[in-house]
Amino acid sequence: MKLNSTHLFWVLCLFLLLISGCFRYSFTGVSIPSNVRTVYIPFFADQSGSGLGTLSDLLNEALTNRFINQTRLQLTSSPENADVVLEGVITSYSNRPFSVAGDQQAQLNRIQISVRASYTYTEKGEPEWNKNFSGTFEFDPREDVDGEDEAALQALNRIADNMFNDAMGSW
Repeated sequence: MKLNSTHLFWVLCLFLLLISGCFRYSFTGVSIPSNVRTVYIPFFADQSGSGLGTLSDLLNEALTNRFINQTRLQLTSSPENADVVLEGVITSYSNRPFSVAGDQQAQLNRIQISVRASYTYTEKGEPEWNKNFSGTFEFDPREDVDGEDEAALQALNRIADNMFNDAMGSW
């Protein structure tokens, strides 16, 4: 069988497509330096006074999942063994009416959570950033008994997304 230029073009395209998966992972065009292999993410202390005992666990799980599943970084159990450290504190939590119905009852409540965090490349010693993150999510308190817990989870996921994006943008 003789290959003409059209066939050759498609074979080349197929070849490039197949080998594209062999290159090192890069998040949004940013490569993690080769000397950065580990990340330490301690539990974020909950100083919000929310009364929900799971906020710290939920945020830690969301952050850990992003760094482990979307990068090649390995989680480490101590800052001494880490190339990067992401740490902080949950500073505030509110559950307030967002939309009120004609009978003056909340139609939607809004959960708002704020976190103060820093991201440090341990070789440098100084934080790459140290800032506040906030996440919100609404729920209907009349229809969803567990709505507050789910809304808190979604607000924390938004915070984790923003923290992850800022951390990956630091390189």
